Amino acid sequence: MSLFRSEEHVDRWLRATGNELGAVVPLTQVWELAKAWYVDPRDPTWRQRTRDESQAVLVSVGLTDSFWELPRS
Repeated sequence: MSLFRSEEHVDRWLRATGNELGAVVPLTQVWELAKAWYVDPRDPTWRQRTRDESQAVLVSVGLTDSFWELPRS
């Protein structure tokens, strides 16, 4: 994940690095994802999420386009 100050900054970075554009989301949405995604693994009830549970976290913060679709194993 890379943070940029503007779409123009993204465009300059893409041209300079040759990378392809992935997804661009506002920092507020990244923060919502971080709060939903990261939980305390010291909690005695903690367990690793399933793929579908992880996908549900992404959907819960509005990350629903194909870029955010997790692979099925």
